[in-house]
Amino acid sequence: MSVLVTGATGYIGRALTERLHREGQSTVMLSRRGAISGHGKPSHAVDLATGSVSDELLRGVETIYHLAGIAHRQAPDGRYAAVNCRATLALAEAAERAGVKTFVFLSSVKAMGAAATAMPRRESEVAPPADAYGRSKWEAECALRARYASSTMTVVILRPALVYGPQPKANLKWLLRAARFRLPAPPAGGVRSMVGLDDLVELLLLLPRCGLSGVSTFNVTDGHAYSARESFLLLRAALGKEGQGKTGPAWLWRLLAALLDFLQRQPQGSSYDRLFAAERYDNHAVVEATGWKPRQTLASVAPQMVQTEEPAP
Repeated sequence: MSVLVTGATGYIGRALTERLHREGQSTVMLSRRGAISGHGKPSHAVDLATGSVSDELLRGVETIYHLAGIAHRQAPDGRYAAVNCRATLALAEAAERAGVKTFVFLSSVKAMGAAATAMPRRESEVAPPADAYGRSKWEAECALRARYASSTMTVVILRPALVYGPQPKANLKWLLRAARFRLPAPPAGGVRSMVGLDDLVELLLLLPRCGLSGVSTFNVTDGHAYSARESFLLLRAALGKEGQGKTGPAWLWRLLAALLDFLQRQPQGSSYDRLFAAERYDNHAVVEATGWKPRQTLASVAPQMVQTEEPAP
């Protein structure tokens, strides 16, 4: 029996396939372009937006980790729907026909829409997602829950919060660069849940052995919440800079966030909202259902993040 991983060359996919390789598991790796995986082997090239996974690749597969999707970049709404929703449902149908036992879909907390309060949100506390990315993940979730509630194939939907680890991505990458260039710290305000990359991989490996059935939906966090200021100061300390330094005014960070939006061709206000909004999620359901215990915190991983930061372009 083997494991199939889509998005095997992505940030989470590389970490997962490296771990599967170390444990000696037979792994079928898929990526859009057939790039080299985390342990140096090529993946199978399959564009899930236009193609499908062949019966040959699914033969003997016991668990599918569906990590592939469009995130963190601008794309037409139809592209999000095609890749994040329709391709997910097509793969799940093929998996069920092939006798796959466990189908794990990596969704996102963005499928839950905007928060109404600053309190940690449980899985059922959702609002209509405002953007195409969140809608595509939410629609895929809803279809999976409706279709596979009584299936012999177990479906697990994971909603990870922002993932931290080596070669940090998204806002953590920019906060690290700001700390490295000695910019003043962000002002107080905002708080968000996160999860460590290694902890997320541990959970992925644990899921097929948990005895789950039907469809389960879980938020995934490390159980803590971090403000932009706290994250910045942890990264600053990991860089070996003593003290807390100066604190920048809100207008300065609004200006820096607006510049980042311009450079990344994002709607104005996107970066500032991600840095200073309240995005907290409750992880008790996944802990109780699986016995998973997150061990990482941003403080414990910050030194590794500093050492592996990708060079600025």
